[in-house]
Amino acid sequence: MNTAAPALQRWSTDAVAPGQRLDYWIGAVCEGFLEMDVRSAMPGFQAELVSAPLGAIALNAVRGSGQDVYRTGRGIAHSAQNFYYLLCKTDEAWTAAQGERRARLLPGDLLLVDSRQPYEFHFPTACTTASLELPTDWLERWLPDAGAHTGQRIDGQSGFGAALSAFVRQLQPAIAIAPPLPAAVLTDQLGALLALGVGTQPQHSPPAPRALRERIAACIRERHGEPGLTAADVARQLGIGERSLHRALAAEGQAFAPLLMACRVDSARRLLGDPRFDRLGVGEIGRRVGLLDASHFVRVFRRHGGLTPGAWRRQRGH
Repeated sequence: MNTAAPALQRWSTDAVAPGQRLDYWIGAVCEGFLEMDVRSAMPGFQAELVSAPLGAIALNAVRGSGQDVYRTGRGIAHSAQNFYYLLCKTDEAWTAAQGERRARLLPGDLLLVDSRQPYEFHFPTACTTASLELPTDWLERWLPDAGAHTGQRIDGQSGFGAALSAFVRQLQPAIAIAPPLPAAVLTDQLGALLALGVGTQPQHSPPAPRALRERIAACIRERHGEPGLTAADVARQLGIGERSLHRALAAEGQAFAPLLMACRVDSARRLLGDPRFDRLGVGEIGRRVGLLDASHFVRVFRRHGGLTPGAWRRQRGH
């Protein structure tokens, strides 16, 4: 089995002479994203795109001079594939439009667009943006009514929108080289936060049955030691849809990935607190709770409790 890490793809206007940079950048955008037109009157124009796959999605980081980007009917006609894109910009306000919808976005806000419909972005002085490429079938599993949310500002300042914004900003291409969690877990978390961030749950919908949430939690406790365990694995065992699983957890303000990680940390604490397991090293404790990389296990454990596993074990008698 090939386990090689994905390679970063990089396009930079530094590769060409100043007079050729905008033309180069238009080609880079069309190769790295989709067929689009780019215009800029910024002196000393420069830009860079870095991209890497993460499971089903792709992570893109764009930086550079101010510019206007247009996805036109002609570009759509020349594109063999289409995607949704989720964008987040943190350095300045910008504007966008898709169809009849126009949005002014503040730093940290997010925007979802559908490349099957024309859109435009206007970046005043800089285009530094996180842009996640989301396959249409993947996104529509999370947002069956995705078209109702394209071209509209997702508030990145409060509620689940703030959590989504913070998560998207962490999904830089370099994270795909050594992801802190399996790619499927990270993309599940993204899908769940996006569904919550756009408010797909009706405000007055009845809460998910407590029995279902308890079944989900019990299954996680039972299987938490399996490396790479995903929400899809748990949903399949319970005979429910993955979206139903995430809805049930979201009704209590929970999400799958944090719940799984908390279960793993609790299990590790029990093993570290029991003298019968003192013969096991920290790395082996991590493996037994589903975290195969010892350094990752130490970071996760410390993030949850403030102590490393070794320190937790040593303070057991105090």
